[in-house]
Amino acid sequence: MSSVEDYIKKNVFGKPQLKPDEQKKFLGNFAERVAIALTVAQIKNESNLATVEKIMKRYPSYHLYLNGKIDGYLMDEYLQLSVKLNYKFTIVMQAPVRNGQKKLTDNDMGLVIADESKPINSPVIL
Repeated sequence: MSSVEDYIKKNVFGKPQLKPDEQKKFLGNFAERVAIALTVAQIKNESNLATVEKIMKRYPSYHLYLNGKIDGYLMDEYLQLSVKLNYKFTIVMQAPVRNGQKKLTDNDMGLVIADESKPINSPVIL
């Protein structure tokens, strides 16, 4: 392929992404970097807050990602925990693709704690 064809493909189709479905599922992270991933239904279970706190204390250099579409009261609990532990966090708002405003379901990912820089040897919960 010529450099002109490469240029056209990049500008028509956008920058190629590595594992886009996996990154979308895990709030912008690759699966091998995820220490814990909880669905919306799982973060509604109050006992999982203690589990997340243990993970945060055990891995202080990791990063918390919260789905920006979860209910405010759920997000507040995890944001307060992050602030209390001085833990890095990001609220992820993923743009809907082709289907308009997709409603959040209990099976969607609600929370992910991941290492930003390298794969993890053994995930805690997935």
